[in-house]
Amino acid sequence: MAMEYDAVVVGSGPNGLAAAIALQQANLSVLVIEGHTTPGGGLRTAELVGPGYWSDVCSAIHPMAAGSPFLQTLPLQQFGLEYIHPPVLAAHPQDDGSAAVLLRDLDATVAALGADGAAYRSLLQPVVKCWPAIAPDILGPLPLPKHPLDMAAFGFKALQSATSIAHRFKTEAAKGLWAGMAAHSFLPLQTATTAAVGLVLMANGHLGGWPLAKGGSQGIAKAMLAYFQSLGGKVETGRFIHSLEELPKAKAVLFDIAPRQLLDMAGVSLPAFYRWQLKKYRYGPGVFKVDWALGGPVPFTAQQCKAAGTVHLGGTLAEIARSESDVNAGKLNDNPFVLLAQQSLFDATRAPAGKQVLWGYCHVPAGSTADRTAIIEKQIERYAPGFRDLIIDKHTYNTQELEAYNPNYIGGDINGGILDIWQLFTRPALRASPYRTGVKGLYLCSASTPPGGGVHGMCGFHAARRALKDIWHITLPVPRKQG
Repeated sequence: MAMEYDAVVVGSGPNGLAAAIALQQANLSVLVIEGHTTPGGGLRTAELVGPGYWSDVCSAIHPMAAGSPFLQTLPLQQFGLEYIHPPVLAAHPQDDGSAAVLLRDLDATVAALGADGAAYRSLLQPVVKCWPAIAPDILGPLPLPKHPLDMAAFGFKALQSATSIAHRFKTEAAKGLWAGMAAHSFLPLQTATTAAVGLVLMANGHLGGWPLAKGGSQGIAKAMLAYFQSLGGKVETGRFIHSLEELPKAKAVLFDIAPRQLLDMAGVSLPAFYRWQLKKYRYGPGVFKVDWALGGPVPFTAQQCKAAGTVHLGGTLAEIARSESDVNAGKLNDNPFVLLAQQSLFDATRAPAGKQVLWGYCHVPAGSTADRTAIIEKQIERYAPGFRDLIIDKHTYNTQELEAYNPNYIGGDINGGILDIWQLFTRPALRASPYRTGVKGLYLCSASTPPGGGVHGMCGFHAARRALKDIWHITLPVPRKQG
């Protein structure tokens, strides 16, 4: 039967677009099919709280995009992408009005941490130094490392729990800053490998910053899509795929979807053991998200927070650890860890003159429909008295609404599945290649494959690399540009 395309990619999140670009760069004919009318997956921006207020629907701040070995090789700036770098990457306020901060310059961060500066340097400087060499191996399937000594040194720290690493610090401020970074893992902070998330985020901050995309996160997707189309790639939007029979004929199909969706779509076409593995795949906690339209900047007591693109709220290590443990146990916590992004402070295109948008969420049990708006606003008010008086309007997503918006977010899990030691390199199943499905020509390229969630495109790149080798006998080198 005649093939309509060499490859079809289902889903246009950052991984789907990365896969499509890698395939198109190999001079194949590639079609991307997207269910929504707007491509982007987690990279979408919309007027959620009123005309002129542009809120990022999901992903907002992009350290992993700025540091992605694959995305760095693409000429995205030529296709309209512009990153904006806030002067303070991330701030973590304390109840006494102070704040610990992550700055792009490592020495400046060390100085700002005072009594814990030396401990921070000891922890992060070796990671910053070796990350460019080991990143391509870590951000992919289980590797045979090209730099084994550097990988071993990183792994010794990364495989520890966040609470174990926290013992290096003396002050509550430094411990809190560290806890907020590690809490991006969505895991209890006592869990092994939670240190890895904190180390990677901080190291990438020192290497490439924690930027936001001018005009909204949609700008990253638009640039990737425009580059893909400039190579001859095709895109079809507004078409949800429910079964394999709906797809055009192609030698390879790559799915930027969750394992549960793959089961629904491919059904009995998949090998029985692989189906069993996908059914056992574990998803993590969800998020409750709020976007606000504000009459002015958030009135944080700590001045450093007013210059930060990202603000982590949650107080002490103990508070954040309790919050994350509760969520993973299926319980709501009334003193949650809250993540905020203040894009309009640095990007005037995001809000009307004199106004602001604020983006934020907290972790909640998977599938929760509880309204956490008041709880989140109480946590903000704790560090920014008078915040509620600035609210003009707001928009919320609970976990079920997020999943309805993007079916990849099973139970509100924006990470594509639990990222613990059991699903780190073996997601979504233990097999020779995590991107193969067991059916010739069918591949999974979503955040449910290594290296997991985050706007880096590396899941898509590695899935495309696997397909190119399997079907077209093309060996694609792993990009190693970094810094």
